[in-house]
Amino acid sequence: MKTIKILGSGCAKCKTLYQNTLEAVKQTGIEAEVIKIEDFQEMMKYNVLTTPVLMIDDKAVIKGRVADIAEIKTLLTH
Repeated sequence: MKTIKILGSGCAKCKTLYQNTLEAVKQTGIEAEVIKIEDFQEMMKYNVLTTPVLMIDDKAVIKGRVADIAEIKTLLTH
């Protein structure tokens, strides 16, 4: 099972990335735990300077932008 984390302040971009990620997981049918992290102190543990961030298995794969569903699906299946 994959662990997916969305790091962000709760802004519109962060919410969109979270929703796109949920839809990508649903469409691919993979087993994944999707965690939304909005706590600033928690985000600092990941040494992140720009949000939103998409992390898959504790590796930052998207930083500072919203990925579309197709891109996230590609990241999840590779």
